[in-house]
Amino acid sequence: MPAYDAAAVAALADERVSRRDRVLPPAFWGRTIAEVLAEKPRLSQLPTPLMTLSAPGIQHNIDTLAGWCTQHGVEHAPHGKTTMAPALWAKQLDAGACALTLANVYHLAVARQFGVQRVLIANSVVSPLQLRWIADELARDPEFEVSVWADSVRTVEIMEAARSAYVDPDARLLDVMVEFGAPGGRTGARDFETAEAVASAVAESSTLRLVGVAAYEGAVSGDVDEAGLSAVRAFLEDMAELHSRLGEFYAEGVVPIVTAGGSEFFELVAEVLAPLQDARVIVRSGAYISHDDGLYRRVSPLGNAPRTDGEQLVAAMHGWMRITSQPEPGLAIFDAGRRDFPVDQDMPEPQLIRPRSSGEAVLPATGMSVTKLNDQHGYLQFGDEPVVIGDELRVGLSHPCTAFDKWGLIPVVDDPDAADPVVVDLIRTYF
Repeated sequence: MPAYDAAAVAALADERVSRRDRVLPPAFWGRTIAEVLAEKPRLSQLPTPLMTLSAPGIQHNIDTLAGWCTQHGVEHAPHGKTTMAPALWAKQLDAGACALTLANVYHLAVARQFGVQRVLIANSVVSPLQLRWIADELARDPEFEVSVWADSVRTVEIMEAARSAYVDPDARLLDVMVEFGAPGGRTGARDFETAEAVASAVAESSTLRLVGVAAYEGAVSGDVDEAGLSAVRAFLEDMAELHSRLGEFYAEGVVPIVTAGGSEFFELVAEVLAPLQDARVIVRSGAYISHDDGLYRRVSPLGNAPRTDGEQLVAAMHGWMRITSQPEPGLAIFDAGRRDFPVDQDMPEPQLIRPRSSGEAVLPATGMSVTKLNDQHGYLQFGDEPVVIGDELRVGLSHPCTAFDKWGLIPVVDDPDAADPVVVDLIRTYF
């Protein structure tokens, strides 16, 4: 069975762009995406503010992590919430991803619209309406596979009550993974006893089956110093111990899944969990696909300070903004703000100035820094290298998860370092 509906993904090119697609000027409104791309528009034809993706960068990152996972004996179910872009999901699945990870049932509905067949929901689902919708999807498509998480007996009781009152006795069981957590972290059972009670409740239910153990180790530590790495390693060792304790509760014939690994510690997941001989070990890195010029550049195992073998990831998302005012010496105001670029981790990083006239070269944005963003204005401090009103700057962005959600349509360019990059794709997102 194909991992997704390729025809549905291809049909995205037939969608017509409109005034809702702020990345394109009015001259393109009413045309299909395919028609726009056929004209090979250049960056200079698009308005600012803008976020773009790098075609070679995205492909490099997808190929790099796919190869890394194969080499290190783990499977990959990338977190699709990072991009919410079915066209990018398709590229990840084509590269060998075993499934998609998603955060909630809305995300699952988008995935099902595009025929995605295997999904891990990295969350508990306790809404009876949503549980019934999932039951309908399982009944409608015998090839569809989905699992959810549970970290309390109460969660199991809610799922069992909602499903047992709705599904037929011979309906397909809903796959459940026990979620493990750590004190002070996010969700997840805080100790072995609670986790074992959850597993027992799933095993005793009539509509559920236990298929594995899941965790988000990024909640244990946000630091990649030795103390942070040691804390995460110890947590993963406890996770492996929990898996061994739950052996009696796994459904018959199931090869259990043990899954962890965001985009910050996936090398530790492979180190600690890949040696398990009786489980499928799955990492769920999502932000790797675009990487960034901030958070993940600092903390990724394949970032600027690599902690594992393999090629480094490259920043494949960029912001573009235009100087609109110079009200004081050394201060310029630009046309992008918090509604356009993420600021929850780092400010945008000035990188280059596009040519000011035909035939001129790209200039480095040296001695410049973004100090503040309002809703739709930004503040650029500059020194000896001046900017002038009308200059268009490229900035590096930090944290993909709060960058993609600001754009319903994202241009993909052939070379973000070029004087006037060519737009080679337009990626639709579904936030």
